Amino acid sequence: MQTLPAPSQLGMQLLPMAEEGRKVFLAATSLHAHAFKAIMRYHIETLAFLKHRYEQDAKLADDLTAGSEFNDTFDIVAAFLQNATSEYAIEAGKVAALTSKLASETARRLHEHARTAIEDVAAKTVV
Repeated sequence: MQTLPAPSQLGMQLLPMAEEGRKVFLAATSLHAHAFKAIMRYHIETLAFLKHRYEQDAKLADDLTAGSEFNDTFDIVAAFLQNATSEYAIEAGKVAALTSKLASETARRLHEHARTAIEDVAAKTVV
């Protein structure tokens, strides 16, 4: 059986940035995955909200066709608009909270990657 020679240490010393480049690439990939996950969270929240609002719109149509008096129609539309306004305000609060949470997570990840990179560079300068 033929054995391959061990890689030269000289080759690794000539390309010290190769390992750092790999770490940067992995950090960038991690950041992209985090951004993708954040976008998916926004989509899930938006679609759930829209589903609920469309159901309420359909209910409004049913309620309007069921009422025979003008006063009933006015009350139905007023209640619908009041509920819709309240739900949009609540949803805006949810989106703001989600944005804050995602920004905090992103800042924490960037801080960890930067700290690791600084520690790696410091460890290599000691050697």
